[in-house]
Amino acid sequence: MTASTLPNGPVQWERVRLVVFDLDGTLYDQRRLRTMMLLRLLIDAGRSRSLTSIRILRTFRHCREQLGEALATDFASRQYELTADRCTVSQETVKAVVEEWIDHRPLDVLPACRCRGVERVFAGLTAQGKTIAVLSDYPASEKLRALGLSADIVVSAADPEVGVLKPHPAGLQYVLSRAQVPAQAAIMVGDRVDRDWAVAQSHGMRALIRSSKPIAGVDTFRSYEDEIFRSFTEQLPSVGAPVSSSRSIRTSS
Repeated sequence: MTASTLPNGPVQWERVRLVVFDLDGTLYDQRRLRTMMLLRLLIDAGRSRSLTSIRILRTFRHCREQLGEALATDFASRQYELTADRCTVSQETVKAVVEEWIDHRPLDVLPACRCRGVERVFAGLTAQGKTIAVLSDYPASEKLRALGLSADIVVSAADPEVGVLKPHPAGLQYVLSRAQVPAQAAIMVGDRVDRDWAVAQSHGMRALIRSSKPIAGVDTFRSYEDEIFRSFTEQLPSVGAPVSSSRSIRTSS
């Protein structure tokens, strides 16, 4: 989809002061990462002769989906309670598996999964003096560093100031407040209509959804090399020349 054929009209980038990115599935190829991690999980399962970790992770993700759909305000504790209950293990076991396989183990393979052209988009936004924020349902700072990207504001659902999963509007409201930018001067970039598009809509804010196929009524893009982003990337050094998007990461803590 080109900039001129977006269902809601072209993005007026000159009016945008804040760009809020989702992380998982938006800044990197989530399907590729999960395939790589599944291989590691299967090897680990073979060595330990146990499928417990795989079962816990599958259940944990399902529980988080349910809590997000319910707009739960107690998800931080409930995600572990529900998973432990359904898998008949302790909450400590669930936390250990999640920290190992979701928070830490993917870090070394993330660079290979980074979306092509995303570093130029970050650099182009930086060059234009726009504020970059990341709003993720999972801890984001270490993943962002692993991807070689940085942002002005990094917020995750588990931060004490947030405590909710998208599409609950509180997380995005916190980002807007931190940036001191009204929703009308901001745009959300994500990969899920039911989470990223929905939370932006709750604030009357525009959103772009990364998708391989058009979605009726939704502004989508296939790649960070699409025409949508060229107004602020075409002035950057050519491919092969150094492109920097360096900036300090400010988390909510």
